[in-house]
Amino acid sequence: MRHILAGLVLSSTLLARAWAGRPTQIYGVNLGSWLLLEPWMLPQEWLDMGGESCTERCWTCISTESSFAKAHPDTVDTKFAQHWDTWFTQDDVNTLKAAGINTVRVPLGYWIVEAIVDRSHESFPRGGLNYLRRGLGWLKDAGIQAILDHHAAPGVQSPNQMWTGNCTTDAQFYTPYNYHRALVWTAVMTALSHLDPSFGSVFAIEAINEPIMNATLTPKYGAFQKNFVQVMRAVELTLGIFVPSSSLSLSISASVSNNFTAALSATSSATIFSAEVQAALLEAVPILLEIGEACGLQTIFEASPFKQSRASLVANFMDVNWQNDNPSNPADVAIGPQAYDNHLYYSFGGVAAADPKSYMISICNLPRIQADAAVGDSPLWFGEWGLPTQFNATDEFLYQWADAQKLAYSKGAGWIFWNFKTEISNLTNGNALARQWSYLEGLKLGFLTQDPAALHDPNVCVPYMNSTTSS
Repeated sequence: MRHILAGLVLSSTLLARAWAGRPTQIYGVNLGSWLLLEPWMLPQEWLDMGGESCTERCWTCISTESSFAKAHPDTVDTKFAQHWDTWFTQDDVNTLKAAGINTVRVPLGYWIVEAIVDRSHESFPRGGLNYLRRGLGWLKDAGIQAILDHHAAPGVQSPNQMWTGNCTTDAQFYTPYNYHRALVWTAVMTALSHLDPSFGSVFAIEAINEPIMNATLTPKYGAFQKNFVQVMRAVELTLGIFVPSSSLSLSISASVSNNFTAALSATSSATIFSAEVQAALLEAVPILLEIGEACGLQTIFEASPFKQSRASLVANFMDVNWQNDNPSNPADVAIGPQAYDNHLYYSFGGVAAADPKSYMISICNLPRIQADAAVGDSPLWFGEWGLPTQFNATDEFLYQWADAQKLAYSKGAGWIFWNFKTEISNLTNGNALARQWSYLEGLKLGFLTQDPAALHDPNVCVPYMNSTTSS
């Protein structure tokens, strides 16, 4: 059926910089709380849906998608469909396009691929993929590119966090079973990104959002990173897509050249890939067939010549410096286009003293881009940041704070603000939450410029340069 000729020769210098298909400079927003709901961002809607509020101890009440699904099994799908339909709309896309946004990061839970959910003990809303497809179609039509962010991984990758979809003290992602499920998710998302026309705006897939910072608590995470890249490239090579700076090659038999799922099944036996990668590819095949039937993609998956017009996707990782205690470096496993992500929130502490001057000194002397580049983690974008502070910030300061952060992050590949919007209600004290967490509200208030590349004051950092060492 298939003859596979393979050799793997990598150029790490080129790989770190080869990321075809992305914007020249990223000016982006996160679509947070859309397909992965975080109640703190829309507290009134969450209560109206049937959720509960327990921000300090999120495992004690209905505070996540998982706990909601378990508490409301008969209505969860309907309630979430209403949310998905209204939180992110065509009007939002039009507003973002008019504001010059060229990129969105789409936080997703693993349960967007419903077949990998273990229904014996896991519960989540169903039906999100249809809304993802619709939203990505809007973004494609608007010329806004998308990063698919595996924000909530199987088993939970970080404890006590609502954004994992299941607030728990027991983070079980770092196990063979859950690494495998994440690889299956990756194979499915890579295939959809290349074959489903609705996914035409996707240029990158992020492996995992914010793993535990202590690398001693993330065993075999480096092996997962390697397998993640191989899964992406195996799908692409099956499609005949050129992967820059790689000599990997697959010879596709004519008997399966018009049937992607059959070809992928054959690729799953290719010994050039690890056993974990082979298993993930094989398990993805029936899932793709099921999605194809549900979404009307059977012809594309099973009876069409492969389309090779799309560029290889960017494999995206949190940068090596996100973790401490001798972490694995994702740059070491690059095959083809790869880029790196860092998140920086001063409001959570540990970055600078809690006063305006200290904040400005820190951000204006930020060494993270250079530190990452020194170990091969380049290009780097800042995939989450915002305007919140540890002190009561004046409007005057927020103009400076927005400028200084945009200036710092634009020295790399760009920035993606968290979040595109938040709720404005009595529970958020009017726009008190949105003032520092919503990009669209920041535009209205003038803290953020209508042209995302512009600054109110290009010299905002001049008084603070080289004042001290920052994080």
